[in-house]
Amino acid sequence: MDCFYAAIEARDFPHLRGKPIAVGGQPDKRGVVATCSYEARAFGIHSAMPMAQAIKKCPQLIIQPVRMSVYQQESKGIKAIFKKFTETIQPLSLDEAFLDVTGSKLCHGSATLIAQQIRQEIFTRHQLTASAGIAPNKFLAKIASDWNKPNGQFVVTPEAIDDFVKNLPVKKIYGVGKVTAKKMHDMGLHTCADLQQMTQQQLQQRFGVFGQTLYQLCRGIDHRPVRTFTERKSVSVEDTFLHDIPDVNTCIKECDRLFNMLVTRHEKASKKQNISIKALYVKIKFKDFQTTTAQITYQKLDLDAYKQLVHTAWQRQKKPVRLLGLGIQYQSNSGVEQIDLGF
Repeated sequence: MDCFYAAIEARDFPHLRGKPIAVGGQPDKRGVVATCSYEARAFGIHSAMPMAQAIKKCPQLIIQPVRMSVYQQESKGIKAIFKKFTETIQPLSLDEAFLDVTGSKLCHGSATLIAQQIRQEIFTRHQLTASAGIAPNKFLAKIASDWNKPNGQFVVTPEAIDDFVKNLPVKKIYGVGKVTAKKMHDMGLHTCADLQQMTQQQLQQRFGVFGQTLYQLCRGIDHRPVRTFTERKSVSVEDTFLHDIPDVNTCIKECDRLFNMLVTRHEKASKKQNISIKALYVKIKFKDFQTTTAQITYQKLDLDAYKQLVHTAWQRQKKPVRLLGLGIQYQSNSGVEQIDLGF
């Protein structure tokens, strides 16, 4: 979906159409941007940006509160449209999903025509636009979905894969974050074509087990199936404070409240699937927006363990804290490791 939350706000409140919109919290309460319209993006605003910073970039920015129940209802309606075309659906979030239409007899068996019809039906029923990528695998379809945004689609046919991937920047490869991208750039690796010049052994020497994945993806190879069930890998709670927490002892006191919230979320997750705790972790964002995490392998929830992790993480910078979070990593009980890929 194209800027899903913001698009719903503009649809429901016509006076907002064509204006810079950000959905999220208020700047005076340290809110952040959940998503924003394309008009807002033109000012350099993006998701997860502090709303106060967004207002500085665009003083005329219109801030809309998050209406999660509305977005969830719209998402259910859109998923119902997907199910008319295939049952092999892997939702990634409220506004994105992978669909496997292999062997479909609808639209003369054309994935391109299926994507067009789905997008048209979404617009007819919900007055919202969607973009699509059509390709032989998830990696290529994901990248193609961004190619003609907003309200467009792009097809990568099997015979076009080699030409399509060779000029892709390395940062387009899932799993390549800022640190890995910088390492690649320092090595003179900027595109998939550059990566293709290295052997699998060389990539594994430089990037560990990720090297094997790099070897395949830079050639447009991705064998991951569309999974109709995705195991939950983690659950967390966090709070951005109205005023910076000055010291570690105050942070530790906040653990009690966050821990109770985390227990509730863990119990809810446990009812949905068979999960076991693998590790506990904390996240701290300091007043200068520097973030650090600390983790311990532990098979049960333990408040004292979280407090010790908070102490460990805070000692790294010893600065006032803007955000504090507690989380759980779960052990896979299926024996299958999965990687979720977002549009």
